[in-house]
Amino acid sequence: MDHNVEGKAVSNGISPPDFELPFPDGPETVTENTLKLVELTPDPRHKFIAKNLITHLHQFISEMSITTEEWMYAIQFLTRVGQKSTPLRQEFILLSDTLGVSALVDAINNPPANGALRAVCLGPSSLKMHPMLRTVIRSPRRGGDYMYVEGRVLSMDGTPIAGARIETWETDSHGLYDNQYAVRDKPDCRGRLHSDEDGRYGYRAVVPVAYPVPSDGPVGEMLLTLGRHNMRPNHLHLSIEAPGFKKLVTALYPEGDKYLRSDAVFGVKESLVVKLQDVDDDAEARRRGFPRGGPFKLLQFDIIMVPKA
Repeated sequence: MDHNVEGKAVSNGISPPDFELPFPDGPETVTENTLKLVELTPDPRHKFIAKNLITHLHQFISEMSITTEEWMYAIQFLTRVGQKSTPLRQEFILLSDTLGVSALVDAINNPPANGALRAVCLGPSSLKMHPMLRTVIRSPRRGGDYMYVEGRVLSMDGTPIAGARIETWETDSHGLYDNQYAVRDKPDCRGRLHSDEDGRYGYRAVVPVAYPVPSDGPVGEMLLTLGRHNMRPNHLHLSIEAPGFKKLVTALYPEGDKYLRSDAVFGVKESLVVKLQDVDDDAEARRRGFPRGGPFKLLQFDIIMVPKA
């Protein structure tokens, strides 16, 4: 049925329920009526989620004695979150991240699995990748200290995984992702490569730096109100896919960052904290493709994936 007839308000075609609800003259009746209508939901999972969501939401409002002004502020806050979102910036994901919801959903759906690499949330700054040229994601325009990342992609039993697609991205030395610049003619500080026949991978990058999540929107205002900083510890994003294995989205966090234990989005897991080695060998730097030579940081890390079976 067409419910968008021009010039006329049209119902969605669903008839009234075959039972009568009492008039909602009191708070308890409002909740009871809403839950009775939830029982009409055809899909069992949808019904289960809606019933519990409404129960907890109404309980929260009743226990807190939320005022009309407070509820209108909440509605206006969420409206501004939506208005701040763009194809390159997802304020709703940022809200979910900073409230710990993204990390909670991730932890529930990705429990530890016998030494496999832990997953983390994708984050609001992931974008469509581009083929990596000469295994480098470091931008010569953005500066920063040299870093070489290498390791192997392995199954849980130690078998090398050849041809695994690795997508990786990070901020530049200024703490900004490429999608945060007003002028973005091409992807920067992000790219794609594949593991070789022995499961090995390696690429040139830049040492990541700590950076603030965007603070010029409603989520930034919320963090100030709660007395929380908006900083993320330095990290390198990775997304790995291989036939027969579960897709893995994760990040590596160099040790020593002062924000590791108070990450604004609760993303750091202990097993993902890594050590960077200092390599002061000009010849080795040039062999790895760093044109200026000189010292660089070496990050060695094996990626352990979980078979779909």
